[in-house]
Amino acid sequence: MNLRQALTAAAAQLDVDPDLGDTAARDAELLLLHTLQITRVTLLAYPDRELTPGQEALYQKNIDRRLLHEPIQYITGQQEFYGLLLQVTPAVLIPRPETEHLIEAVLNHLQADAPHKIADIGTGSGAIAIALAVSLPQADITALDISTEALAVAAANAREHKVDNRIKFLHSDLLSALAHEAGTFDAVVSNPPYIPETDRDTLHPQVRGHEPAIALFSGETGLDIYRRLIPQAHNALKPNGLLALEIGDGQREAIASLLQAWHNVSFVNDLQQVPRVALARRPAVSAI
Repeated sequence: MNLRQALTAAAAQLDVDPDLGDTAARDAELLLLHTLQITRVTLLAYPDRELTPGQEALYQKNIDRRLLHEPIQYITGQQEFYGLLLQVTPAVLIPRPETEHLIEAVLNHLQADAPHKIADIGTGSGAIAIALAVSLPQADITALDISTEALAVAAANAREHKVDNRIKFLHSDLLSALAHEAGTFDAVVSNPPYIPETDRDTLHPQVRGHEPAIALFSGETGLDIYRRLIPQAHNALKPNGLLALEIGDGQREAIASLLQAWHNVSFVNDLQQVPRVALARRPAVSAI
């Protein structure tokens, strides 16, 4: 079997599944490139190249994993985020393009050549912490997660991108491990769980069946983590410190209500004009 034939056969297998049909051709190609460790240029230039029996078997194994709705990123073990190639495993949420809006919003509010003390809550793969460390060369970042498995992935990614000397990884339920550093952070940043439990069945099978539920769901309304995180962030931040949160579709008004005692509350839309990032400043004096 040559590359063209293998690609055609795999795409046909994936296309039968109604949840995979829209991306069948793309997925078949990505998995073939991953299996053979070749570039798309090579695939296009040598479509008649023959696969070895071992390569055929490994490719079929990867296609079978995809047919079980395992995300492409978990099969390949990587995902690009903000121009950085990150290791991902089933222990971490797969970084989304939408979260890049959170990075841009933070960078728009912090001076690039100044020292900053930043906390990244629920770091997962370390995507946010690492992107900020790369973009803010004088920043010191504390990245926290309740999952020790996620912290191991994040630490490996930080080492790969050579920013591990400026990121401290801590096992913590939200900001609990930083209680002794109250009032010292310039920014608290988070992409927390925000999907309502009631929306679980509406998610794509690859999300609800494979990505860590603890990184996805936050109570019946999706707001449980925000209700805990926002007061803790207030305690951690310096006066006028920045809070930056990714939020879910339809949560703008609820988040605005939770931030009513904060200053300079604003929202940033994603490319679909959905409010995706909430920004606020800790007031100098507050009743929170």
